[in-house]
Amino acid sequence: MTLVDRFLEYVKFDTQSDELTNMTPSTPGQMIFAQHLEKELHKLGLSDISLDENGYLMATLPGNISDRKVPVVGFIAHLDTSPDMSGRHVSPRIVENYPGGDIVLNATDGITLSPEEFPELLNYVGQDLIVTDGNTLLGADDKAGIAEIITAVDYLMKHPEIKHGDIRIAFNPDEEIGLGAHKFDVARFGADWAYTMDGGEIGELEFENFNAAVATVTFKGRNVHPGYAKHKMINSMRIANQFVIMLPRWETPEHTEGF
Repeated sequence: MTLVDRFLEYVKFDTQSDELTNMTPSTPGQMIFAQHLEKELHKLGLSDISLDENGYLMATLPGNISDRKVPVVGFIAHLDTSPDMSGRHVSPRIVENYPGGDIVLNATDGITLSPEEFPELLNYVGQDLIVTDGNTLLGADDKAGIAEIITAVDYLMKHPEIKHGDIRIAFNPDEEIGLGAHKFDVARFGADWAYTMDGGEIGELEFENFNAAVATVTFKGRNVHPGYAKHKMINSMRIANQFVIMLPRWETPEHTEGF
């Protein structure tokens, strides 16, 4: 199976996470996908395959270096897709030899992918792009990472002339809601160091990340009949508005880069 074929198969699984369920994995589709991947890893012939009750799937590609000890390297990707947009009934399409310019995702609904809004599209002129019909997420974050890891492991198994130590792979749930690491068994994973295969440009290596912590702020007002409200009513919406204005305007994500 090619990398693209594998990816197109994976995006059929609905694996949106949900921050409201208080379960791990937070949605059943992630476990269904993990079970599918578990079967695939067995079919490939990997060892030490384990899938725990929380949806963390791990496996080993044994090393083929016998004359010296080398570090165990891990590769990680996440099973879930963002809850912000539907991941159900994904309809992927390959745009071959992208010529530049707009890509019409859905003519009926007037959905277009344009380099005017996403200028990085022009970095891929002449390449094949995989897109959706505009009504769902594609799921490349992070099913592309899973497809990359499994395809790479498959390649290494077929090319034993490439020498390597033990390689550990892991696929975890609920990264998109900030809970991917909270039940990750680091000791069981057993890698000396590891890399996450996720969204990014080809050749990019990130060694730091942003803080995805969330705070919930509740504003409580006082409801008074408008006819008698002066100096009594407290409008919680106006308090919330004042709070937002107090935040440093130029330190928000849409205005910052680097550090």
